[in-house]
Amino acid sequence: MAAFSSRSCLQYLLHLAQDNLDFRLPEIKALLALRGKPFRPCENFREKSPFWCLDGLSEEDVRSIMARSVCAKSAFELWGHGQTHSELRTSLLNFPSDIMSPFMHKDSTYRINVYTFNKTLLFTDRIKRIDALEYLPFEGTVSLKNPQHIFCLLEDYGTDPNNIPEHPIYIYFGRWIADGQRDLIRSHSVKNRHFIGNTSMDAGLSFFMANHARVKQDDLVFDPFVGTGRSSRKNQKWRGPDENIRANLRQYGTQKMYVDVMVSDASKPVWRDAALFDAIITDPPYGIREATRRTGSHKDIAKPAEGVFEDSHVPVSQAYHLSDIFTDLLNFSAHHLVMGGRLVYWLPVYRPEYCEEMVPLHPCLQLISNCEQTLSSHTSRRLITMEKIKEPEEFDSLAHLSDPRFSAYQGHNAFREKYFCGLNKKSTKENNKSDGSGD
Repeated sequence: MAAFSSRSCLQYLLHLAQDNLDFRLPEIKALLALRGKPFRPCENFREKSPFWCLDGLSEEDVRSIMARSVCAKSAFELWGHGQTHSELRTSLLNFPSDIMSPFMHKDSTYRINVYTFNKTLLFTDRIKRIDALEYLPFEGTVSLKNPQHIFCLLEDYGTDPNNIPEHPIYIYFGRWIADGQRDLIRSHSVKNRHFIGNTSMDAGLSFFMANHARVKQDDLVFDPFVGTGRSSRKNQKWRGPDENIRANLRQYGTQKMYVDVMVSDASKPVWRDAALFDAIITDPPYGIREATRRTGSHKDIAKPAEGVFEDSHVPVSQAYHLSDIFTDLLNFSAHHLVMGGRLVYWLPVYRPEYCEEMVPLHPCLQLISNCEQTLSSHTSRRLITMEKIKEPEEFDSLAHLSDPRFSAYQGHNAFREKYFCGLNKKSTKENNKSDGSGD
């Protein structure tokens, strides 16, 4: 094992949650970018592993990441690692004593935790693991309730619950630095939210979206499809007078970050032609829970009937195809994002037909990440993150006309028909199975 030459050469270990695996790497990369740091994994990096070892960071960098991350559970200053306990011992004994000593002197208090992934150890076995670390020069006092320093021995038994090895495939030991923000997923759950609409986003996914967009303090963020005006509470058709976005932000103590909501047609140009937004984060309608329609008429002339006041007129609407929604969204983002600003949006896909070439592109926007959330055996949605890399030119807004990526979403409610077609096939299959078992 190689010895560390100085604190600047320290490595840090991230322990990550084993859900939403596609979303983890883009989140950590985005949060590192906010610190001006690249993603530098140590050798033998495995993206699907619950443990990532990173190079080139400071403790301040790690704390900054953990203050935002919803995919990371905890972070540690890595003191030693190996495939066996013997290798771990050699690695720890090679770790610089001048880095260890401030946390191990006689006036300090500490605690050692044992964590195992994909295997449960008996309490007696955990104590044996701790006792086996007696070669470390701890001089302080053990304090289980309120220690000054926390250390952790982490054993990785792989990711296959049906094939758990007798011995760990890898072992780590380090000083705890910080926990991630997994608690926010529970505290911001839509179940406890003051107001929810028909398409309110899951809290955890919302935090992923904000992090992928690299949102930071004082950024101006825009959602062109902010949601429905109807309530989704049981037996409640319309929302109450205080059921609104502002009330939700007030519930979480973030009302000062709220600017306003504007009722308008997302397909119409209502903003001045300028780069206004640091990020655009949105979930366009797919035609499942909410209709995909826009104002307008196929007729040449569409105006209020004679004698009808304009402010009470309900405008005529027409189908707003998903292909048009994505075209308008990407063009809008190209014109209204600041340079380097990010667009983060959900793209619904019919899984049997999906390929990466289906993701809409734009000359001014660079594709950063593409993360799948499976919805059913035949459908999913993909969180697409794009970054503005140049200002739009005259013909950039027409680029989609020759782009085959939009063909899968052309035609009225194309995704909606495939979605319900898949559900009908599944229902028919289950009915046939049920009929056959009753014979």
